[in-house]
Amino acid sequence: MNNRYSRQLLYSNIGQSGQDQLAEKTVLIVGVGALGSLSSEMLTRAGVKKLILIDRDFVELTNLQRQTLYTELDAKDKVPKAIAAKERLEQINSQVELEVHVAHADGHLLESLAEKADLILDGTDNFETRMLINDVAYKIGKPWIYAACVEASYSSAAFIPGETPCFRCLTPLLPTSSLTCDTAGIISPAVHMAVSHQVTTALKILTGQLGAQYYLHIGNIWDHDHMKADISKMTEASCPTCQLKEFPELNRLESDAMKFCGRDMIQVINQRLTETVVKETLEQAHIAYKQTPYFIEFNYNDSRIISFSNGRMLMHNVVSLNKARTIVNQLFG
Repeated sequence: MNNRYSRQLLYSNIGQSGQDQLAEKTVLIVGVGALGSLSSEMLTRAGVKKLILIDRDFVELTNLQRQTLYTELDAKDKVPKAIAAKERLEQINSQVELEVHVAHADGHLLESLAEKADLILDGTDNFETRMLINDVAYKIGKPWIYAACVEASYSSAAFIPGETPCFRCLTPLLPTSSLTCDTAGIISPAVHMAVSHQVTTALKILTGQLGAQYYLHIGNIWDHDHMKADISKMTEASCPTCQLKEFPELNRLESDAMKFCGRDMIQVINQRLTETVVKETLEQAHIAYKQTPYFIEFNYNDSRIISFSNGRMLMHNVVSLNKARTIVNQLFG
């Protein structure tokens, strides 16, 4: 069979019918770091119709150990991950449509993007964004698949509005730890295990074959441990997301500053800090800066600051939200 999908077509659980369905599906991937870069590559190779990618970060050298789409040149040029992912995925499969957003995944943007998708994949690294994805998915009735990994551990589960409990219902059962990739490290096989479960489940959903197989998968690849828990009967009667339909994360007023999980970095969002405003302020203060096609980079005291044109700033070596706001006030009034 001289067909790029020939080996997938030969697999009886997909075949021509499943491949035809994949070719009509759109998947939203929230975050294209370790999880999202690998899941986007797998789905691109599998032949979905379209991928929508959203990520707020740029490629760094420390990403390359586990984030499979990126290169040393991407890290050297500090290319936004969504842009670098698009460039690489286009080289893998030019038939797949790619829509990318270099942006913070707030509720409004997530909801507008999810409306266009058949499925949402979690590629994030923090609990708060997953809770927001959960609210968006259950508000508009779209399935989503959670995945997480740290050290050698991994976990994944699918959440289907109207059929399964939601992510919020399962929070007492989900692995809880203050450990992150930046504090405890991670090995690449743990990423691959989490994404293998996630993308396999995605293929089942996209081809209409998930059925009633609703499990939370948890494992540790270093110890070769794996378990699955049936989640089908774990719905919380008073859950504000899937039962009361209150969607608290969507209705929560987002702070203008937010700490990144496990990092000495703060994200600040202030729409008045446009590219023009930032450049004029830095020039007036005689602060040297470097401009790329994607952002402005400069140093202020002991902080390295990345400023995007939409008023979003990443402040490195800042651990306090108050310090981040102080820097903004000192520089921009």
